[in-house]
Amino acid sequence: MKIALIGYGKMGKAIEQIAQQQGHEVVLRIDVNNTADFTLENLRKADVAIEFTRPETAFENLKKCLEAGTPVVVGTTGWVQHLEEAKACCAQYNGALFHSSNYSIGVNIFFAVNRYLAQMMSAHPQYEVRMAETHHTQKLDAPSGTAITLAEGIMEQIGRKKQWVNHKSEGGDELSILSYRVDPAPGTHEIYYESAIDSIEIRHTAHSREGFASGAVQAAAWLVGKKGVFGMTDLLGF
Repeated sequence: MKIALIGYGKMGKAIEQIAQQQGHEVVLRIDVNNTADFTLENLRKADVAIEFTRPETAFENLKKCLEAGTPVVVGTTGWVQHLEEAKACCAQYNGALFHSSNYSIGVNIFFAVNRYLAQMMSAHPQYEVRMAETHHTQKLDAPSGTAITLAEGIMEQIGRKKQWVNHKSEGGDELSILSYRVDPAPGTHEIYYESAIDSIEIRHTAHSREGFASGAVQAAAWLVGKKGVFGMTDLLGF
């Protein structure tokens, strides 16, 4: 593939390394120092774009890729308030958009485990559920997109939980997510079910950015030639 990297920070460089190891070519690298090169003409030189920037710029970036007719994989989190607009834009240009809160294969397995456990625990209200997530200090959004996906998976199964909150709660209809930012910490997500008798805990810990970068390249290869809006459940089949 010929890849356009929209965002060339630590994640962009990790994606580039893995892409080149797999025989792909990076034909465009966009960061804050060369935004003038972020043009429709340059985007059209790529088979696919991979976007990892900032929450406030992601939506406009993906729109430009779709306008160029370039399939786009969006790894930035914290922009999903624009998701319906993004879907409409994708339909308007008959394009291809792939988005996920996390591209790690392990994390997506963890998503499935989380939903299954929540389904079982829904019948046992004596267990109070809460969450915690820890990332490096450069992580801009809190809670993380991954934590929000996990919370939504819990609330889909446990009807007594109506909303997540990013602070300690007293239970009831709120699902508490505590966010910590420390260095170095690529990412840990923990879910606790606690009763007076015992506790159940599941945890995913990332050891490096490689899992996220590898998944993004895999998503890009899968997306080429397709039309529509997709996510990791489409790629992995669960």
